Amino acid sequence: MKKSKLLKLNYGVVRVLVTFTFIFGAISLFAQDRRPLEDRFKPQSQSSTDSVPPPNVIVSTKEDYRIGTGDFIEVRVEDAPELLTRTRVNSKGSIFMPYLQYVDVGGKTTEEVTMQVASKLRGKYLKNPHVSVSITQVNSHSFLIQGAVRRPGPFQIEGRPTLFGLIGYAGGLLDNHGSRAYIIRELKELGKEVGVKSEVAQSPTEAGDIPKYEMLVSNISSLYKGKFDQNILLEPGDVVNIPQTDVFFVAGEVNAPGEFPLKDGTTLRQAIALAQNVASKAQPKNTIIFREGTNGERKEINVDVAAIMSNKSPDIPILANDIIIVPNSKLKSAIYPILNAFGSGASLSVGGRVLR
Repeated sequence: MKKSKLLKLNYGVVRVLVTFTFIFGAISLFAQDRRPLEDRFKPQSQSSTDSVPPPNVIVSTKEDYRIGTGDFIEVRVEDAPELLTRTRVNSKGSIFMPYLQYVDVGGKTTEEVTMQVASKLRGKYLKNPHVSVSITQVNSHSFLIQGAVRRPGPFQIEGRPTLFGLIGYAGGLLDNHGSRAYIIRELKELGKEVGVKSEVAQSPTEAGDIPKYEMLVSNISSLYKGKFDQNILLEPGDVVNIPQTDVFFVAGEVNAPGEFPLKDGTTLRQAIALAQNVASKAQPKNTIIFREGTNGERKEINVDVAAIMSNKSPDIPILANDIIIVPNSKLKSAIYPILNAFGSGASLSVGGRVLR
């Protein structure tokens, strides 16, 4: 009886010892693997030569990233440290490597370059070369967006995004965005037509080495309403600026004076409506719009709001930074305090005379 109990006890001890030995051995093997955790559990088919760009790069899901001019790449050859190459892709899409001279890499993925370099080395220099290629810095597909977007800044994007797409990458528009986007683009070739007509002329032609630029304009308000002809196809190096919304001011004898956002097609009738109409003491026929001129000076436009509101006179479009003043019985006494409230230090021409 005692012998049976002893045997059962021995079997239990052996089982515990075997289990402990197995666990201890597994821990020891795991500890000897000094690779990062994510590499330990990486599928065997995945290697460090995969075409994975840096994390700030947005890559099309349809294909791997393709190397371009200005990108920095690193080429390593196992057991051949003298072939280590860290370099920038030149304007011809090539890199220089020891023994191999110039290697064309432009427009290729890292996997394709890996196979290309290995093929050039095989037999002539090495029997069975193991090559790895990685992108250390991406510069060839740079787009800059600034202004009224949630994440302004540079983006490295594989391929050619549209304006709509780049705004999406930047987190979308802010609530105070303007109605237009301005795209500054360097002209690669003189006389080359671009998809959208430019609004701003090139730089002076006498400056031979100075890059020439053009400005494209897109109505993003129309774009977001489905007019996709405003969805400009961008090119690497484009700078997109989306200013904050323009404003205008209504002051004087109105029920709700203040600053208002300027939307496309805003007219004087709509401006007065936003200010909740003229007050009872107003002289609407003597309304004045102060407008910035091309040189920064303010000019005055005399309008009859009463006639416009009653459809007796045509409506007037409102421009950015217009100051609409609806006076009371005395024009001059109303203008002085109102303009002072806007902080205007400029001289103003009213009714053919200068007020200072």
